[in-house]
Amino acid sequence: MTSQPKAPLTSRDRRRNRAVAVTGLVTVWVLLWGTFSWANVISGLVVAAVLLVVFPLPPVTFAGRIRPVPLLRFLVRFLRDLVVASVQVAWLAVRPGEPHSAIIAVRLRVNTDLNLTLTAEALSLVPGSLIVEADRRTGTLYVHVIGIRGLDEVERFRHGVRELEARIVAAVGSAEERDRIRHDEAEPSGSAELEGAPT
Repeated sequence: MTSQPKAPLTSRDRRRNRAVAVTGLVTVWVLLWGTFSWANVISGLVVAAVLLVVFPLPPVTFAGRIRPVPLLRFLVRFLRDLVVASVQVAWLAVRPGEPHSAIIAVRLRVNTDLNLTLTAEALSLVPGSLIVEADRRTGTLYVHVIGIRGLDEVERFRHGVRELEARIVAAVGSAEERDRIRHDEAEPSGSAELEGAPT
């Protein structure tokens, strides 16, 4: 199937893309500091401005729209995952024995730069998981995860990443991307094509 050529971005599209980029960067900055304050917000705005000037983003069209209710649902679940993962990592730190780890490949269903970036950022902010590589061509994330003890937990983690992707797409994705997620979830899952590598 040949893709249709993309129309050039209008000035309104460019302003909207910059606003989305600044909002995302400031949000990540505040989450990394762990405290919401005006000082962190202002410093995040400064950092975002410097990054966008020094490292200008390619002209990527934001085809979706922000939906407040799914976005709130995503944020609540994300905060819950932060708390649960922090407790699990703390337990692994004090539990006798060395915790097992794995590098797990997860192929996302919506292969766009925005979805790849948002999903990778959300995973990296959760304690116990870290992105080691992202394959833009195939839309695959390679995630280092601690506390993995078997292939069933590998599949459970992979399923959790796809649920995270679905929440992100529901919050900011386009109608076509949401339909793609729903269509994929309606189909029976086949055998895993990308295996984790427990160590």
